[in-house]
Order: sequence, then structure tokens, then C-alpha cells
Amino acid sequence: MNYTLTLHSPETHQFEITCRVDAPDPDGQRFSLPVWIPGSYMVREFARHIVDIRAATVSGKAVSLTKTDKATWQAAPCAEPLILTYRVYAWDLSVRAAHFDRQHAFFNASSVFLYAHGQENQPCRIDLQPPEHAADWQVATSLPGDGAAPFGFGAYLAADYAELLDHPVEMGRFVHLEFDVQGVPHHLMVTGCADFDHARVRRDLARICRVQMDLFGKPKLDAPYYFLLTAVDSGYGGLEHKNASALLCKRADLPAVGAREQGEPDSGYVRFLGLASHEYFHRWNVKRIRPKALLAPDWQAENYTRLLWFFEGVTSYYDDLCLLRADLIDEASYLDLLAKTISQVQQTPGRHVQSLAESSFDAWIKYYRPDENTPNAVISYYTKGALTALCLDLALRRKGRNLDDFMRGLWRDADKGVEETEIFARVAKLGGSALGRWLQNAVEGTDELPLARQLAHFGVKLIWQPENPRPWLGARLKHEGNKTRISHITAAGPAEQAGLAAGDVLVALQGNEVTPQTLDALLARLVVGQDVECHYFRHGTLASTKLTPVAPPADTARLKAVSGAKAKERRQSWLGTPTAPKAGLVPREKS
Repeated sequence: MNYTLTLHSPETHQFEITCRVDAPDPDGQRFSLPVWIPGSYMVREFARHIVDIRAATVSGKAVSLTKTDKATWQAAPCAEPLILTYRVYAWDLSVRAAHFDRQHAFFNASSVFLYAHGQENQPCRIDLQPPEHAADWQVATSLPGDGAAPFGFGAYLAADYAELLDHPVEMGRFVHLEFDVQGVPHHLMVTGCADFDHARVRRDLARICRVQMDLFGKPKLDAPYYFLLTAVDSGYGGLEHKNASALLCKRADLPAVGAREQGEPDSGYVRFLGLASHEYFHRWNVKRIRPKALLAPDWQAENYTRLLWFFEGVTSYYDDLCLLRADLIDEASYLDLLAKTISQVQQTPGRHVQSLAESSFDAWIKYYRPDENTPNAVISYYTKGALTALCLDLALRRKGRNLDDFMRGLWRDADKGVEETEIFARVAKLGGSALGRWLQNAVEGTDELPLARQLAHFGVKLIWQPENPRPWLGARLKHEGNKTRISHITAAGPAEQAGLAAGDVLVALQGNEVTPQTLDALLARLVVGQDVECHYFRHGTLASTKLTPVAPPADTARLKAVSGAKAKERRQSWLGTPTAPKAGLVPREKS
């Protein structure tokens, strides 16, 4: 399979792609574009961005194309090599699709390269053509070159179509930071921001990578790794790939040049480091330790697994923990981050409704498509999965083992894919049958996790307190100009019992006008158990009801390290000893 991608028009944000098939199906070659991208479990219909598609033989004879479904085209039979030519509209500034303007170009192959049915296992050659409007652009990709100069335009190779999908491509002018970890080259390409502390970011990413390599027993890796980061005014996201990750963060999250490093890094920088840590951990947990259901995916439909709680939840448990082990945050900061995760789960009534296994299976239709009722019906396999991994780790440690041991074992053995029953069986083998049964119940049921008990053994006290001391309405509010609208209603809360609904616009409380300026003062005057007359608009019609505030729920966690030698020893054995930052690092920089 031979593809050529031309940066056709930055003004219209269009790539032009040609796809040459030397031996097309004699009955007529079919072509399709994936409807989803690995790592993001929602049907996204990338084919809707294809425009002006046509086919011809290598000698120039036109070949008719018939669209047979939303993402598939059927070419008429032909005896010569077939060339498909089409354009792709690229204006999705995310890590999942494609984006192109005069500043840069980025794409995932699942958004731009049609595959030829029956030839998915053929090697793929991709020729990236340089732009006419910018002679100094470079290329950043984990694809191996086929004669292309390092970071240059030209030809790149993939073993097959599935391999092609696992290598995002960034083109443009970017800051290039390079560092080695245990002899493996790592690259960070930053588009959209140049004035940040290059040395600090390079050093801190190297620490994270080394900690994770150490966790998995210093595995031998045969390919460089690429962080492809786009910095924007507002945005956040990441997507894992085999030897790369696509990242999106706020420019303000990158540390400024000359900023003091004394004390803790600010929350924005910690958020960026946590994102990079999360996606890098997927190098082990998803890209080698893989769900068996996704080993041979169907690119045209949903691919179901009940294991996203493991692949995303365990990864979410380790992302911040690796920052602590890399000595980038201290113990108190880590406990604060963990407390936020505990609070997020506790403040989600959906944890009583949906199990982790169900959350994983239904990600295609629920997690990635949130609505006003999502908090009442859905639990995140990221956050509750992370807390389940925490409880599992602490339970294993009480038996003299730990989750690190478990992950190393999977890393060694799981190249053929993992099934759900294998996870439970391996836990039972490592920590006993009772622990295996507990994990299965935790994943398949909706019982509360034993967080307080497990944390207490390791010298951490879990304290519950209200998020806000004011009387509670059971409704989340958002301001829209001079209006205050209900964004969602908490199940069984006062607002639901009063008949209020998501989308209602609050007009008055006790006859006093509700505005963004008056809301806080009005809420502060509410009294627990005392009815409040509430006027609101629903679909433009004025209505009223009686609302009875209740005492605020104690659903916000605070974690406190307990003093005492034994508690401290246990806590340190869990959290790990920070790694010396300089050993084994050979930093280099390019820009």
C-alpha cells in the first residue's frame, strides 16, 4: 500500500491523499476509513471529513466509485493498479483526529488513510510531501523512515495498516527536546509554545520515564519514544500510541523561563506532568498488556471489553504516583491529588448504579457522550478504576506483595492479550483466593471500596467533610451571561424532589432575583429544612415550586498522614523512595 499526503491548502484546512493499490480486488476494490481510534472508545465517523474522492487506473483511466455505507467506497473492477485520490478536511484541534493551518499540521492515520479491504496486512509506505507555504517545517513521528532525513519530509514505513494507525504525525515548527533514559532516545516536540523552561521540562519528563522503566524491570526497548505536544490557550487531552503519545495542554501549564523551582510546582505544571505520565504508562499497560478483545479490532464498529477499568484505571493510579516516585511532588501533594480522586467518585451517584465492568463495556455509548444525567447513571472507569487499583495495591502489600509485582508479571507474559478472568486469577495467585474474589466483586458490583480501612493501615487517615458548608440543594448551577441555569440534578436530592430539572433557569429565591451577582448571597441565607419558594423558567414558561434545602453531604475527602514510626514506615513502603534525578540521563536539546 502506497500513500502520499500533500498539505493541499492551509486556508481550507485540507490534506490531499492518494492511495495506490498495485493489485486491486478483481471483483472491485473496497476502501474504508475507521470509525473510531484506539484509545478513545467512541464511534467518531472520521469519514464525514472526506471530500472530493475519485479513482483512476495508473494509466489515467477513470474508475467509478460507489459509496456503500457511511465510511466505505466500492471501486469498479479494473485490471491495472488503482489510485484513489481524495481530500480530508482537518480542523479538529484534539489528539484524536487531524488539524491543519498555517501554523502546523497534525494527524492520526485513522482520520486520513483509507484501507483497502483484503490488503490490511500489506506493508504501508507513506510519502509526506513538504508544504509550499513553509520551507522550514519539519516532521515528528515515531514511524521509521524510508530514506527520509531525520525529522524531514519524505517516505516512512509501517509493517501493516494496524501499525500505521499507531503512529501520529506532527508537521510544522516545533521545539525539539531530546533525552536518553537507559539508552533509549526520547523526544518531546512542542508546537504552539517556545518560551518555557526547556531544561526543566526535559529533566522532569526523563525522571518520569526512568521511574516507569524501573517499575517494569528496566525492559529492553528497541524504538525511540515521541511526546507530540500541542500547547493551546485552553485545552487538555492525551492519546497513547505504541512508541508515542499525542498530548494537548494549556500554554500556561508549561513552566515559564526563570520561574523559581523552590517548593511545589504549580497545579498547571503538575497537571501536564500527570498527563505525560499517564500516556507514557500506556506504553506498558495497553500497548503490550492489551485486552484480548482489541488484538484484532474491527475498524467499522464498536469493539467491546469489560477491562477498561484495568487499562485506564490502573494507569490513572500510577500516573500521579510516578510523579511522587520521581521526586517531582512531595507526599502531601500526592495525598491531596489522591483525595481529589476520592472526592470525584464520592460525589458521583452513578457509582451506586453502574459497575466498573459495565462502565467499561458501555464506554462507547455513555462515558464519551455525557449528558445532564451522566453523574447519576455513570461512574468513570478512570477514577473509580484508580481507587480500585489503590485498594488492590494496599491489600497486596499487606500480604508482602504489591501491584508493581503484578504489573511486571503481566508485562512479561501478556503479549497475546489479557482476558478478564485472567486478571482475577492472577490476583488470586499472587494475593490469595479471597483477594481475587474481592476484586471480582469490586469490578462487577457497586459496593463502596474499603478506602478508609486500607489507607489507615498505611498511616493515612481519610476524613470526610462537606464540599461547602451551605445548605445543599442537590443541583449544579452554571452562569450563562446574566442567567443562572441548572446543569444537572443530583438523584434523590432536594432539587429533584422539588421537581426541578436540568436546563431550568432560576429566576428568584424567596422573591429575590437570582443573578450571577446575587446567587452566592441568596444561597448563604438558606436554612436547612426551611422551605424556599423558587421561581424558574422551563422552555420559556415561568413556574414555581417549594425547595427544601438539607444539610450538605460529607462527600469531600481529606487525607492526613498519621505520625508514628510504624505508620511512616508502612506509608513510605507504599509510596516508594524518590529516585535520584540525574543518574542515567543524557540530555540534549534541539529547536
